[in-house]
Amino acid sequence: MAKLLKFDQLPHLHSTRDTRDRLDLVTDNVKLDAKFIRADRIIYHPGDTAAKHYHTDCHHLFYVLTGNGILHVDDGNYRLNPGTVAVVAPSEVHWFENDTQENFSFVEFWGPPPKETIWVKTDDI
Repeated sequence: MAKLLKFDQLPHLHSTRDTRDRLDLVTDNVKLDAKFIRADRIIYHPGDTAAKHYHTDCHHLFYVLTGNGILHVDDGNYRLNPGTVAVVAPSEVHWFENDTQENFSFVEFWGPPPKETIWVKTDDI
């Protein structure tokens, strides 16, 4: 059965670390009974960065919508542009950085949903 949700029906969370914001699309906070996937829309404003982290039990896929930014992973740094898809493997340390003057946004998917997020530096969450 199809279900349509309006923007104002979705949880919208703001980071306490910087100005990033997240719109929950498929999470426990959005009652869709989806058990095998999670998804959010993330916006990194100019200068925003995420803390280094990893998920031990899932693949993490990112589809870039607007702007561009850097995906940092264990083996290097990758510039992501609109239309790019990046996949991070289980236990691969990763984080993002918006080093531009424009917003950088993407939709992120986890499959299956992560059971926990491991922060590399707990004081950098």
